Amino acid sequence: MLSRPQTRCLSSLARTMASPNNSPRPRRFAPLRPENHASDVPPLRGIVFDVDGTLCLPQNYMFTEMRKALSISPKVDILHHITHLPPASRPEAIEKIKAIERTAMLHQQPQPGLVALMDYLEERGVRRALCTRNFETPVQTLLDNHLPTHLFLPIITRETPGIIPKPDPAGILHIASEWGVPAEGLIMVGDSIDDMTAGHTAGAATVLLVNDHNGHLKDHRHTDLCIERLDELIGVLDGGFVGETTPDVDGEGEGVE
Repeated sequence: MLSRPQTRCLSSLARTMASPNNSPRPRRFAPLRPENHASDVPPLRGIVFDVDGTLCLPQNYMFTEMRKALSISPKVDILHHITHLPPASRPEAIEKIKAIERTAMLHQQPQPGLVALMDYLEERGVRRALCTRNFETPVQTLLDNHLPTHLFLPIITRETPGIIPKPDPAGILHIASEWGVPAEGLIMVGDSIDDMTAGHTAGAATVLLVNDHNGHLKDHRHTDLCIERLDELIGVLDGGFVGETTPDVDGEGEGVE
């Protein structure tokens, strides 16, 4: 499931379809509040959310445990490492990280403002999807426990066939294609460099949910806007999304999510 040779073609196609250089910065979307309507600004077509660290509070200890279980250094991307293991070794490695994720999912806590934001987006008719480097079970557990009445379609996980995980833009481009809209009409909300890079490369606007571990990404060139709580997006979207101009700063990926 993590070894998908056919996805190389999709990744190449995804990067061909992505046009971040043609997406003007700072990014702008028309206000969602009807009385603030601006006809000269493009409408928001939907929002893609990361899961761990975005919809729920970060569980960064998982990554330390995963790297210890796999005997890899902090600089090595976990999914990349597993994908490049000999085929006979992959199932055991996959099960090791899934076991850690299954334990962690029992302790998931929702982000402050999660339900308020989702209720608002539903009221405004904004489509929502998920794009995560997690596997399906922890994602569904979070939705069942904290967002049982909300619909996210599609849900892209690391096990979705034919789609390379973030930071590749393939997942976001797939969502845009499923919705029949340009990726430039979307916002990617996440907490990692993988989220920001995937969104930016796809041509989407990006929103960083700031926490104690990712402050260095505030000024990253792939980050369009920063928030400290999810429900801060309500005011931003009601008044019209306007991204910030950021310096040309780079960062590194982290973990599975």
